[in-house]
Amino acid sequence: APLNVIVHTASVRRIVPKIVAEDPLCCLSFNKRFWVTMSLFRYAVSLSISKFPPFLPIPNPTFLLCFPTTRLYSHSLPNTHVDDAISSFNRMLLLRPTPSIVEFGKILGSLVKTKHYRTAISLSQQMEFKGIEPDIVTLSILINCYCHLRQITFAFSVLGNILKRGFQPNTITLNTLIKGLCLKGEVQKALHFHDDVTAQGFQLNHISYGTLINGLCKMGETSAALQLLRQIEGKLVQPNEVMYNAIIDSLCKDKLVAEACDLYSEMVNKGISPDVITYNALIYGFCIVGQLEKTVDLLNEMVLKNINPNIYTFNIFVDALCKEGRVKETKNVLAMMMKEGVKPNVVTYNSLIDGYCLVNEVNKAKDIFNNMTQSGVTPDVQSYNIMIHGLCKIEMVDEAMNLFKQMHSKNVIPDTITYNSLIDGLCKSGRISYAWELVDEMQDRGQPADVITYNCLLDALCKNHHLDKAIELFQKIKHKGIQPNVYTYTILIDGLCKGGRLMDAQEVFNDLLIKGHHLTVTTYNAMINGLCKEGLFDEALALRLTMEDKGCIPDAITYEILICSLLDKDENDKAVKLLHEMIARGLLCKR
Repeated sequence: APLNVIVHTASVRRIVPKIVAEDPLCCLSFNKRFWVTMSLFRYAVSLSISKFPPFLPIPNPTFLLCFPTTRLYSHSLPNTHVDDAISSFNRMLLLRPTPSIVEFGKILGSLVKTKHYRTAISLSQQMEFKGIEPDIVTLSILINCYCHLRQITFAFSVLGNILKRGFQPNTITLNTLIKGLCLKGEVQKALHFHDDVTAQGFQLNHISYGTLINGLCKMGETSAALQLLRQIEGKLVQPNEVMYNAIIDSLCKDKLVAEACDLYSEMVNKGISPDVITYNALIYGFCIVGQLEKTVDLLNEMVLKNINPNIYTFNIFVDALCKEGRVKETKNVLAMMMKEGVKPNVVTYNSLIDGYCLVNEVNKAKDIFNNMTQSGVTPDVQSYNIMIHGLCKIEMVDEAMNLFKQMHSKNVIPDTITYNSLIDGLCKSGRISYAWELVDEMQDRGQPADVITYNCLLDALCKNHHLDKAIELFQKIKHKGIQPNVYTYTILIDGLCKGGRLMDAQEVFNDLLIKGHHLTVTTYNAMINGLCKEGLFDEALALRLTMEDKGCIPDAITYEILICSLLDKDENDKAVKLLHEMIARGLLCKR
């Protein structure tokens, strides 16, 4: 059965002519002869795939031979700067006779390895302009470049060029195209392409199917990936740990840890050895569902199987412990890291800093932040963001601003999160004018303000009783094309209610309902509080019933607002009735 039916039941369409036809720049003609021609090819390159990185075009045997050792061909060294490669390439173009295409391929290959895809494409175009005929290697390299740049249309144009010249597309070339489609999120097209090439007799390999399974998992199609695994099993290729790892990882991220464990047991029973990636996925899964004790068993199992934990393994543990407020227990994990010879990286430090900030030990977080550089680890933007947010939370805004200035001196570019933390801190400390200056700076530095930025400003305006300015800002947000969220509406409703402008609050509340937003208990509480302040108890009680009808359960604050308001108006019977209801719901311990 065609693989594309796994995620779509539509009839199979030829993907290559469709892709090329969509772009007028593609001048190649694809017709029925295209696939007939493909079916006549035999593989020209038979080198072992395992010797080369996945999805890097395989060179022909002569590509591996060393050219005469002159300065001209120093580009074959792995660490040569891109400028040297370009200079060598340009000198080669001037040589007579022109060097072999193999030598040009060496330069293009070295550029691809250093991810200079656009440069490789530009040099390929120079070759073509000079009349130097490409070979299967240089054309495959070109496909690889276009795929990494997400320019799939041009990648398939190069495939057409390969076929037009009578070259043979190898498995690696086809795998590169499959990966390119998956990288662009076009997994459905990758499945169509798979069906077309296999229908013409091409045999794909475990890399092909591993890529498709991984692509499906990345798109959230875990069940489809599992179905594909079942479909190829014992028929097309033998599943390997890469395929199982992709699905196990996807299941764990979806918190389907039991299903992931079943798949783990299956791979072990089939003689497929789990690796550190398998265990990392499972450990992460148990961490996010709050079952840290089971992760210890997995770690012990790794040790018994001589599978060394890596930095990712330890970082998962450190992060999980920190998020649960068990930051002191990370000392044991760090000690084990040192024992295993694994050095903490910036992710490790960021988790620790965040962990100490979460338990309000900001001074300890500062110590760790300051010790990072001494340990040879450079703080990144996330390190600064965590630290700035932690300082702003405890109203140490000036120190947070000093860190912000340090970012500029260290050439660490602040992002929207950085600005939002500072703006929120400044607003909460009553320094709204400084907050607006930062908003202007954001725009100047190409960091557009988002809904969180404006929520901070809106909250400050409401709390400082600048309600007309708050309404003006609310309208400005919408005019800018920024979609207000439920929190935006809640801030404004709460501010208007507390400022005695109930009718304006009701107008905003009704606008929220019309737009179909899912209201939170906080939003309802703000509106109920406003009604109670105006003595509209019947309306407030009716709104409490409405929220329950809409599936929003009142919390302790809801009852507290209603009960206190009723007691203030000597409505003691109604207040007692609500108090008993509150106790019955477990929102207040009965004394």
